[in-house]
Amino acid sequence: MLAGAMTAKRTARTRGRYLPPDDQHQYLLPDLLLRIGRAALDEKQYEMLRSDDSDQARIFYSGHLDLLEAPAVSIVGTRDVSENGRKRAYQLARALSAAGVSVVSGLAKGVDTAALTSTLDNGGHAVAVIGTPLDKAYPAENSQLQQQIYAHHLLVSPFRNGSRIFKSNFPVRNRVMAAISDATVIIEASDTSGTLHQASECVKLDRWLFIAQSVLDDGSLKWPERFQGYKKMAPLKTAEDVLARIGAR
Repeated sequence: MLAGAMTAKRTARTRGRYLPPDDQHQYLLPDLLLRIGRAALDEKQYEMLRSDDSDQARIFYSGHLDLLEAPAVSIVGTRDVSENGRKRAYQLARALSAAGVSVVSGLAKGVDTAALTSTLDNGGHAVAVIGTPLDKAYPAENSQLQQQIYAHHLLVSPFRNGSRIFKSNFPVRNRVMAAISDATVIIEASDTSGTLHQASECVKLDRWLFIAQSVLDDGSLKWPERFQGYKKMAPLKTAEDVLARIGAR
């Protein structure tokens, strides 16, 4: 009885605590993009993706890097997602997973969490790109989700262990997500959302950008106008809109 009580206390103390992956690797970003068949970047773009004082842009990862050899789509959006937005993210991730597409997202609250949770729930392949080193979990409430992803899927960061965490980390994370994905889908975002960094990166990197039709129909939002003239921007109504353009049907 005493041993059982001690075990329960120990479990309670460790519940929610993040355990970093023991198995960690790194890859030069130009080599990775070549391996996974994504369009190469120019010298200036690679320079923007450098997150430390190393001579080349690189990523640090734990898990199955070959998940990026399949078609990959980022699903991103606001942390303060509406219930309808949450459902859209969940449903889209489920449909993409069923089509064999790897779902990429950022492990933030809201849209990211809904997309990655759906991918795991529906037997898909999840790729989480984080704005902290692999040895940190943010937000803490997603620490168990992050552990599940590196153990069975793929966890990626542009930051080496021990790096300090700044607000500027997250636009760098968005650049990496845009670079390793065939397309990005924005489910829901305000005019001040950090998600818009990734929309801009899609333009710079010549990647497909999909904006949920519900966002385009929202007259209170100004930001979609900035991307209306982009040749690879398309409205998202169903998963087929994405699959048809990235050749994953």
